[in-house]
Amino acid sequence: MQNFSASPQEMVVSLYRNRNLIGALIKREVIGRYRGSIMGILWSLLNPVFMLTVYTFVFSFVFKARWDGGSNSKAEFALVLFAGLMIFNIFSECVSRAPGLILSNVNYVKKVVFPLEILPWVAIGASLFHAFVSLMVWLVTYMAVYGVPHITVIFLPLIIIPLVFFIVGVSWALASLGVYLRDAGQFIGIVTTMLMFVSPIFYPVTALPEQYRKFLYMNPLTPAIEQIRDVLFWGKLPGFSLLAIYTLVSIIIACVGFACFQKTRKGFADVL
Repeated sequence: MQNFSASPQEMVVSLYRNRNLIGALIKREVIGRYRGSIMGILWSLLNPVFMLTVYTFVFSFVFKARWDGGSNSKAEFALVLFAGLMIFNIFSECVSRAPGLILSNVNYVKKVVFPLEILPWVAIGASLFHAFVSLMVWLVTYMAVYGVPHITVIFLPLIIIPLVFFIVGVSWALASLGVYLRDAGQFIGIVTTMLMFVSPIFYPVTALPEQYRKFLYMNPLTPAIEQIRDVLFWGKLPGFSLLAIYTLVSIIIACVGFACFQKTRKGFADVL
């Protein structure tokens, strides 16, 4: 039986070696999602516009919500809210699909020699494409209301890169688990819904009593959500110390997730 390297070096080498295949599969994933629809890929633009409108109406008009230190502007609330949603949507889209990545690509397991470890990269690549479209919608809206965006927007990659490593690590672990435990998909659906409401997406961290805020920061999405709002809307520099720790932890999670996937993949064909 073939042995698969679980080293961090192999994780990086595999990504580089299969970069063209990953790019092709991401393109197919994005186009395939809208194949057969009348408006096609235009839906990737309309979806964030629609969600931005709905969330703004519900939370700023119905619930009269506002951000601490901010104004009562509906546009401000919408933009700050949507910045946090972009982070959560990247996470939710990838992690929700992760338990079924191998199950939905059985032909890659049984019929051909295929680098299964790239499937989470493909999923997150497609998710990043949609996040990029959402970011363009965000920037256009910001410029229409406030003018030129803050220069701190250049630090956005420093926030996204560790998030990508964190998500891909979790995806590897869940993709492996999903093969052996079919209930994983149902469980992850519950967890992602819970994380949506225990993340500071619809409310600021300061909305919680101070003694409970430390629990909110245990949420792995909280640092990314807070940092993206700082660099995009508030014009603040990111917390470089926090980002350094977040990056280190994310890389460790990626290495552990990759190792779990590689150690268990030899049994995929038998189970499927």
